[in-house]
Amino acid sequence: MNRNTSPSNTHQSSSIFAKIGREVHEFVDALRNTPYAFKLVWASSRPAALIGVFLTLVAAILPAGEAWVGKLIIDSIVEAVDLKMGIAEGIRFVMPYLLLEFALVFIRAITGQVRSLSDRVLQSKLTNHINSLIMRKAINLDLQFFENPVFYDTLQNARRRADTSALSIVRSTLQMVQQVITLVSLIVLLLRFSVWLAVIVFITAIPSFLSQSQYAERAFRAISRRAPESRLLNYLEMLLTGNEFVKEVKLFGLGENFLKQYQTLFTQFYLEDKAIAEKRTVAGLGWGLLSSLAYYGSYAWIVIRTITGLITLGDMSMFLSIFRQSQRSIQSLLDNLNSLYENNLFLDNLLTYLELEPLLAATENGLIAPSPITQGIEFRNVSFTYPGSDHLVLKDISFSIQPGERIALVGLNGAGKTTLIKLLTRLYDPTEGQILLDGVDLRNYDLGSLHQRFGVIFQDFVRYQFTVRENIGFGQIDELENVDRIKQAADRGGASEVIEDLPEGYETMLGRRWERGQELSGGEWQKIALARAFMRKAEVLVLDEPTSSLDAEAEYEVFKRFDELMGDRIGVLISHRFSTVRMAHRIVMLQEGRIHELGSHEELIALNGAYAHLFNLQAEGYR
Repeated sequence: MNRNTSPSNTHQSSSIFAKIGREVHEFVDALRNTPYAFKLVWASSRPAALIGVFLTLVAAILPAGEAWVGKLIIDSIVEAVDLKMGIAEGIRFVMPYLLLEFALVFIRAITGQVRSLSDRVLQSKLTNHINSLIMRKAINLDLQFFENPVFYDTLQNARRRADTSALSIVRSTLQMVQQVITLVSLIVLLLRFSVWLAVIVFITAIPSFLSQSQYAERAFRAISRRAPESRLLNYLEMLLTGNEFVKEVKLFGLGENFLKQYQTLFTQFYLEDKAIAEKRTVAGLGWGLLSSLAYYGSYAWIVIRTITGLITLGDMSMFLSIFRQSQRSIQSLLDNLNSLYENNLFLDNLLTYLELEPLLAATENGLIAPSPITQGIEFRNVSFTYPGSDHLVLKDISFSIQPGERIALVGLNGAGKTTLIKLLTRLYDPTEGQILLDGVDLRNYDLGSLHQRFGVIFQDFVRYQFTVRENIGFGQIDELENVDRIKQAADRGGASEVIEDLPEGYETMLGRRWERGQELSGGEWQKIALARAFMRKAEVLVLDEPTSSLDAEAEYEVFKRFDELMGDRIGVLISHRFSTVRMAHRIVMLQEGRIHELGSHEELIALNGAYAHLFNLQAEGYR
């Protein structure tokens, strides 16, 4: 009885086969994105894709043809020597085969050049197509995605090698088709000589492929895992090279500290990548040596058969060429399969990102938001928690705003003022409760038309590095060429005097990003942003601390003009300056996410509560 055949040994064998089965299944499953890669390439440029397929078929049959013509040339030369032909007669005898070989070489050269041109065109168009998909998805996603750091890891992974991966998948697939066709044609010729040579060619290439695919997956996992650290690396680089950070970085002497952090992270990535690359190289060298030994062993056998007269010199040349080309084709086939696997992993990141869906429920055939607003806005028992948090930012908020009314939101930082604006403009939906516009829940309106009813300028407004005209016109993008309307918006926002002093007026480029760009002061930028808000003929105008860079007098003038221009439209103000806040019809005092006080300035002063306390503190500072 064989004691080695035990249940434990049998179990071990089953486990090994099960592991191999799982790895094969995972490998095959990882190739599932291949059809999508072809879809991307096809959508990018159909002519370039068709050219690539045609040239693949042409290139596939060239090796076998070249090997066969090479045999004919050598055999014809040997025959000419045996028949003792003269130089002229020998050249005429061999010339047809030489011309045929030249034709094949010429076709290969033309094919390579056209293929290279087609690939360059396709790469550019594919990059544009994929970048457009990524940006269009970003346009459609809700604000909450952009306030979640995990989203930026997903976005960074999606951007990484997405375009090159998709094209590499298509190239690898086409090259695999090419190599299969080439192999079939070569094996047909090789089998005439020896079945064993065909078997040796195939077997010696497999271990190298398995080894390389293993290290390709390790490299991919390492890159994906460190997405947060990669973002930090990019951020540190931005801190050290960005115009908006340079003053503080220099004055506080932060440069060396940031550079040290950058170098530490970079070194960490380098050492990790280096370790994987070294192991991959050692494995590749080992299996490459095995492949070389198999080749030269077969080489010796073919030479011996030629010496013994079993095959002709032309046959020897052809079989050696076929064996060498077959070995390269199989290795290339497996390498391309490995590349296909690796690039599918990277393309998976793009698909994960593109599969994200907005979380705000979009009402099918939603109502068109009212214009003008006739009943006003009502917050009804609204509470809100940011996604991923248990902390209630707003708690049971209930109040209403009448048409034509100016409401001011006040409170300490973190009281929930900006969050309330995000809910009002439906950048988020309430966790509990409802917000009604003319008696209808905001969620029942078409989102596009709802956003058209709001003109908003946040405290962290965007300083677009474009012309003055564009900076203002972006407030109503379909009126970007309406210069008269842009000038009216500039007057309302108090930006006209700023623009008059600029060298090219409304066509002056703003910011330092571009040549001849004009940088503005903080207060001047705010006036441009205010003009952008006034550009939109909105039913509700929201100003979230938009004048913090203006002096008290300039802010007072802005809000005075704001009140005059609003007419019967709704205005919502957030400001820490109570001299401005008192201009509102009613004031909502928020404290720890709740409405603490509500009333006019006079009513809240008479109440002598939290609002009166803050007002008196600020007034004391001006005495």
